[in-house]
Amino acid sequence: MKAVPEALAAHLAQGETTIAHCWRVLRRDGQVLGFTEHDRVLDVAGTACSPAFGLDGGDVPARLGAQVETGEVLGILDSAAISEDDILLGRYDGARVETWLVNWAEPEQCLLLRVDIIGEIVREDGVFRAELRSPQQALNVTRGRLYQGLCDAQVGDGRCGVKLDRPAHRGAATILAIVDPFQVLVSGLSGFDEGWFAFGMAHWGSGRRDGLADAVLTHRRVPEGDVLGFAEQVGEWVDADDVLEVSVGCDRRFSTCKARFANAANFRGFPHVPGSDYLLRHPRRGDAMDGRAVVK
Repeated sequence: MKAVPEALAAHLAQGETTIAHCWRVLRRDGQVLGFTEHDRVLDVAGTACSPAFGLDGGDVPARLGAQVETGEVLGILDSAAISEDDILLGRYDGARVETWLVNWAEPEQCLLLRVDIIGEIVREDGVFRAELRSPQQALNVTRGRLYQGLCDAQVGDGRCGVKLDRPAHRGAATILAIVDPFQVLVSGLSGFDEGWFAFGMAHWGSGRRDGLADAVLTHRRVPEGDVLGFAEQVGEWVDADDVLEVSVGCDRRFSTCKARFANAANFRGFPHVPGSDYLLRHPRRGDAMDGRAVVK
C-alpha cells in the first residue's frame, strides 16, 4: 500500500483538486525525458515534464497474484521529443516509465503511482502506441545456466574475465561503404587477424546509431578493407565516414577460449560432457574407448 504524503492527501481530500499525471521516461542510454498531460511545464523528481509533446495514458487494470499488468500510452511523434528514428533504432526498448500524480498548483506535492517497462511499440499515422509492462514481467525471464558444451558467459563480462580494454582486444574502424543491409565495409582493422571480431560487439561513435551497440556475426577481409556482418540490419542507419569501435569476439568454444584468450580456467561451459549426438552415435571400428576426454 502506498503512503500518500500528508500535503497531497490533504489536497485530495478537498472538494476541488488541481492534479495531473506526469511521466518520466528513463532510457537505457541514460537520457531522461519528462511529459505531462497538464498545459505547462511541471518539475517532477528533478525532471522538467513538458506538455508540448505529452502522452495520453490509458487505464491499467489491476490483477491479483503475479500476473503481468499492462497498459499503454499514446503520443505524437515529433523530432524534438520522441522521434520515429529513435523508436526504430530501439532507443526506447526496455525503457523505464514512471507514472506520477502531481498537484500542478504545487508540484512538490507528488506521488509515484507505478513503474513500468516499455514493451512493444507500434507506429501508425504519425502516432506511437507504447505498451507498458509491470515489474512482474521480470518473472517471465528465464534465468539459470544451461548444461551444454558451449560457454554461457559473455566475452568480457565478470564471469569471463577477459579484459576488453586491451589494445589487442579492441579496434577503431571507419565505414567506407555499405555492402548490404547487414554488412558494411570498414577500414582500420588491418592490424587484426581475419575473423578476430566475429561474434564480438560494435559500439557506434557517430551518426544516427551513435551510442548504440550491435552484435557482429562475421568478420572477413577483402582487398578494399574488412567486411563486418551484423545480426541486425544496420545498413539503412549508417553512412560512410561513421566511426565505430569493435571488441574481440568469441564463439564460446573451449578451444577458442584456450587458444585465443588463454582463459581456460574461466570457461563457463561443460566441454568434456558428451552430447546427445555422441551418445546416440553407433560405435565404429577404431573409436577410442579408453575414457579420455571427448573434447580436449
